[in-house]
Amino acid sequence: MALNKEQKEFLLKLARMSVETAVKGQWGEPPIPDDPVLKENRGAFVTLKKHGELRGCIGYVIPIKPLYITVWEVAKEAALGDPRFPPVSVEELPFLSYEVSVLSPLYKVSSLDEIKIGRDGLLMKKGLYSGLLLPQVPVEEGWTLPEFLAYTCLKAGLPPDCYKDPLVEIYRFEAEVFSDEDT
Repeated sequence: MALNKEQKEFLLKLARMSVETAVKGQWGEPPIPDDPVLKENRGAFVTLKKHGELRGCIGYVIPIKPLYITVWEVAKEAALGDPRFPPVSVEELPFLSYEVSVLSPLYKVSSLDEIKIGRDGLLMKKGLYSGLLLPQVPVEEGWTLPEFLAYTCLKAGLPPDCYKDPLVEIYRFEAEVFSDEDT
């Protein structure tokens, strides 16, 4: 299910509004869209970049909330709650670019041949450990499939060859990715 131009623009504006209000300490509610597609439960991530460099990225893999609420919540968390970065400051707001990734359901991988670079994101799980990389990451980094698998293992806090362990569950998913530059 592809989103149309208006839906993408709404979600990008929503992400920006969420970050700007949260960074300024103005906790509000998201505007409720008329579009029923934006009210469907979907997983999504919001990625913030500053001068082309990652500044924050948070999301929900499982579709537990309506898409517009998910984007509102994860945008705020990408700005203030990504443990890899200090919270975004008011001074940084003009320099942020926004990317939204709307996720498909998760598909359990039974063979590594099912994974396609550029189409699939990965989720590795073993016990309490899990790690996820979005589909655009291996493309941006120029990774091969073994590198993509290894970095997803490392993101989960597991050894880089964890994907060979029969106790590790591997899931793939697709994402519709769009950014400020696309609209």
